[in-house]
Amino acid sequence: MSPATEAGRRAPRRTQEQRSTEMRRRILDATVQCLQDFGYVGTTTVRVVELAGVTRGALAHHFASKADMVAAAVGHIAASRTPDLFTKLQKAQETDDPIDAGLDLLWSAHQGPIFIAVVELWVAARTDPDLQRQVAMLEQATTAMIVELAKALFGAEAGRPAVRHAIYTAMDAVRGILLTRIASPQSSREPEARWRRAKADLRVLFEHALA
Repeated sequence: MSPATEAGRRAPRRTQEQRSTEMRRRILDATVQCLQDFGYVGTTTVRVVELAGVTRGALAHHFASKADMVAAAVGHIAASRTPDLFTKLQKAQETDDPIDAGLDLLWSAHQGPIFIAVVELWVAARTDPDLQRQVAMLEQATTAMIVELAKALFGAEAGRPAVRHAIYTAMDAVRGILLTRIASPQSSREPEARWRRAKADLRVLFEHALA
C-alpha cells in the first residue's frame, strides 16, 4: 500500500472546535466524579485537572469559576440522561395508566449521580451567593423539564394550576425521600418502601387534580 493510500485512510484530524468540546466534556465528567467522591468542598481544580488530564489553563479557559464549572457539570449529567428519559416517556405514553407511569418516571429521573451532585450544590449554595444563582437557574430548568414531561403525558390538563401543584408536590416528595437514602446503608430498602407509600397518596392527589 502506497503512503498516499495509507494517508487517505487515516481518520481526518479533529478541528479546534471538536478538540475544545472534547476537553470540556472531560472536565465536566471529572467534576461529576469529584462531586460524587469528595463532595463540593473536595471538588478542587487540582483534582479536576488531574482526573481530566488537562491543564489549569484549559480549565480556566472553559470556566470562570468553580461555581460555573460545577453547575455546568450537573447540567451535563442531565443532558446525557435526556435520551434515556425520553425513551421512558414514550413507553409511559403507551400505558393505560399515565398517572402511575408518570410518577415512576419522576422517581427514575432523580436516580443516579445527578441527585447526589445536586444535593452537594444545595448545601454549598447556602453560604455562596454566586452558587445560589447557579442553583436557582438549574432548578428553573429542572422544573420546566418536569412540567414538559407532564404535558406529554396529560396534555393540556398539565397546564392547570391544580395539576402543576401536584407535580411540584411529587417532586418535593421524591427529593425528600432520596435525601434520606443518602444517609441510609446501601442495602436499605426503606427509601423504596417510603416511595411506594408516597406514590399511593400522590396518585390520589393527581386523580383529584385531573378530574
